[in-house]
Amino acid sequence: IKMAGDSRFPDVDTDVSEKNEETEIVVNVGGVRQVFYGDNLNQYPETRLAELINCLSGGYDSIFSLCDDYDPGKREFYFDRDPDAFKCIIDVYYFGEIHMKKGICPICFKNEMEFWKVDLKFLDDCCKTHLSEKKEELEEIARRVQLILDDLGVDASESRWRRCQKYIWKFLEKPESSYPARVIAVLSFLFILISSVVMCVGTIPDMQVTDAEGNRMEHPTLDSIETACIGWFTMEYVLRLISSPNKLHFALSFMNIVDVLAILPFYVSLILTHLGAKLMELSNVQQAVQALRIMRIARIFKLARHSSGLQTLTYALKNSFKELGLLLMYLAVGIFVFSALGYTMEQSHPETLFKSIPQSFWWAIITMTTVGYGDIYPKTTLGKLNAAISFLCGVIAIALPIHPIINNFVRYYNKQRVLETAAKHELELMELNSAEGKAASSKSELEDLVREGKEGPFYSSRLKVSHSDTFIHLLSEEKHYRTRLQSCK
Repeated sequence: IKMAGDSRFPDVDTDVSEKNEETEIVVNVGGVRQVFYGDNLNQYPETRLAELINCLSGGYDSIFSLCDDYDPGKREFYFDRDPDAFKCIIDVYYFGEIHMKKGICPICFKNEMEFWKVDLKFLDDCCKTHLSEKKEELEEIARRVQLILDDLGVDASESRWRRCQKYIWKFLEKPESSYPARVIAVLSFLFILISSVVMCVGTIPDMQVTDAEGNRMEHPTLDSIETACIGWFTMEYVLRLISSPNKLHFALSFMNIVDVLAILPFYVSLILTHLGAKLMELSNVQQAVQALRIMRIARIFKLARHSSGLQTLTYALKNSFKELGLLLMYLAVGIFVFSALGYTMEQSHPETLFKSIPQSFWWAIITMTTVGYGDIYPKTTLGKLNAAISFLCGVIAIALPIHPIINNFVRYYNKQRVLETAAKHELELMELNSAEGKAASSKSELEDLVREGKEGPFYSSRLKVSHSDTFIHLLSEEKHYRTRLQSCK
């Protein structure tokens, strides 16, 4: 605001006859000076730079509402913002689109665009994808921090049964929460291994016994071990279902469906064995029981619950459908071409093993995948040349999509480690803030954070306890702008 007798600020130029298109202003952002002309800035009149052209006639109140400082002699506006991000943003006035340079934090760049009042629609699609990925990472960090805070928070108004449910859920689902929970996780892992070994050993003829009717069956000792394992799995599943906060989501979860498939065949077989003979022939009961026993292999997938490596592999394959589709397409084309050529070239040999093109598909599959069982093989010179070309093409076809699949696996594995570290860092900053007396007591702070996470965006100003460049600011509806010194570079 201009003060009486203050010679620093002479009267602002109010010559309205000067056309905005011919107006020249100088913008100093973090020590970097840029000269702009009105004809360029007025292309986007809603932006902050375009408003600078029109604010000269509005007095110093209007000027200082848009910038940090102003030199009327040089017509130079000063901003304490990130100059690197500003260099990218001004491209909209010359090229109509914005590209975010490598090394700039996407969230900080988004805040810079909002400060300069440039719409996100001018951001190029490739940069929008990068921004969306960063938002997803921050939301995942928020979710993990929220889960930890939910575990730490204690609501005195909850009933004893509700508190017991939360304790059982944490005890069975979160091995890192306590030492007894880790012991239970190890026991569950051992029971899965034991049941899988028993299932395999039970098929060995020397480990089987003969019943009164002469039919071979599993050894009673192995059957007892199997029953004990199923009892553990059943108890574990029932306790987790009872203590689950969302039982519908729990029942429809993929891993929980696997648990049911691992448990259900035992009880169905037990029912058919004791009651099925009255409803159907004994041979049909035995066939049904044998088919259900095969379903016990589903329990091996229970290992994915205790193995982050298997979970990472599953995610990598799920996000590599395009690459896997290309692999199958390459192999399908090669199998069709080389099986047809092999059938044609081998017809001249009297002892040919290629009876038809569909039969030749099997030879092409085992050749292109370099398995080579040797049950079908070419006998003519042209047929052998075709086989050599087919397995060389098979190696190339398999090798091409493998690298993107491996990259997806490594990217997801590294991302999980970064998210885990970031969530721990958030909690450490919160504890540091509490220790320095910048927040209320621990109990009330945790309750407020949990309430804010439920009522609105989880990333609130309460979590912003540091201005370190390594601190990842959380998303919120509010606009939190960082100065040039605090920007990620």
